[in-house]
Amino acid sequence: MKLVGLSILHKLCAEHGDCIQQVTAWIAEVKEAAWTVPNDIKNRYKNASFLPDNRVVFNIKGNRYRLDTKVYYKHKTVVVMRAGTHSEYSEWRF
Repeated sequence: MKLVGLSILHKLCAEHGDCIQQVTAWIAEVKEAAWTVPNDIKNRYKNASFLPDNRVVFNIKGNRYRLDTKVYYKHKTVVVMRAGTHSEYSEWRF
């Protein structure tokens, strides 16, 4: 998959150094993935939340951080919309 929005992830890691390893692993997995349907993601990320309009929220580092993404299956692209702590996620509006 192509991954758009790396600057958002870099900012998250700069602000929260304890998530660097997990975010780096997630980036590598996304780039190697070939997701064609939501179930492909669910098979790997059991705790991912699926929202309307192909939005997927990934839990990182034991649910301490959340990555809000939009997946374009046809174009093999994942766009990172925002990333933050679990408490920040509680304030996000979808």
